[in-house]
Amino acid sequence: MATQETKQAQRTVKLGATGPDVFPLGLGCMGMSGMYGVTDDAESIRTVQTAIDRGVTLIDTGDFYGMGHNELLVGRAIAGRRERVQLSVKFGALRGPDGSWMGMDMRPAAVKTFAAYSLKRLGVDVIDIYRPARLDPAVPIEDTIGAIADLVKAGYVRHIGLSEMGAETIRRAHRVHPIVDLQIEYSVASRGPEADIFPVLAELGISATLYGVFSRGLLTGSKPKGQGDYRAYLPRFAGDNGEKNQDSVAAFQRFAQERRMTPGQLAIAWVMARQPAFVPVVGVKTQAQLDDALGALTRPLSKEDAAALESLVTIAGDRYPAEQMHHLDSERR
Repeated sequence: MATQETKQAQRTVKLGATGPDVFPLGLGCMGMSGMYGVTDDAESIRTVQTAIDRGVTLIDTGDFYGMGHNELLVGRAIAGRRERVQLSVKFGALRGPDGSWMGMDMRPAAVKTFAAYSLKRLGVDVIDIYRPARLDPAVPIEDTIGAIADLVKAGYVRHIGLSEMGAETIRRAHRVHPIVDLQIEYSVASRGPEADIFPVLAELGISATLYGVFSRGLLTGSKPKGQGDYRAYLPRFAGDNGEKNQDSVAAFQRFAQERRMTPGQLAIAWVMARQPAFVPVVGVKTQAQLDDALGALTRPLSKEDAAALESLVTIAGDRYPAEQMHHLDSERR
């Protein structure tokens, strides 16, 4: 049952000109499959189900999260609730048995194979939004989007999205088939899309689902927990950058406390103040974290406070290691 808090926030956001109406916060499930340390499947499932019961509709996963584990988990969580959610699925990242990353495969035959496996693991007949996780430099984006368009015609996919694509690639993809949203990292610590990408989205009538709102926990004071935590390899958490960023993190947390908000709520509220037409996708692993995130919906941030916060936060280091940054189409200028 929806709480009074979420009832007050029961507006919806439309994804693109042709996409679905969704709750103003999405649930990102990657962290439930070990990317940020130890997880508990039972708690993860309860968290997904609680999110749905409290009004959240957009559930985001990827076929390579935990090498299929995340889709199986989400499939279990949404059983009996399928009609209440929109499934956003990223595909195409190749991984080895040891968990290693081995590039992308966006060939049309691979696209359709990935989709078949995702449908099976999720236990559904159709994926609401299907999106290539990254650009495959060996495959024209027109071929990849054309293959997804075939899946749309066949009834296996409802809408097409993108992830971490640059402005020119977005234009090319949209010419093949309407794109409903771009998934891209955005936070007070990662504002790159404002310059070139967001204007193109506005021009073409494409929405955005924004991940990394907490900067992978940096802004909320979370730190890598052991070798299995992916964040240990990220520039903003490591070495000199990690030390330098603690001053900004402390300032961010003081700012939140002064406004009687938690750091997580402030991170979400800043994104919603800056990009009210877009949908933040919050990566939470527990019901307590979910409850905190939903609290941001009734604690809006003024434009003045949003601007003041920006002057306090200067984050050192790229959002990914150099090799990954090099291959990100969204970072090409």
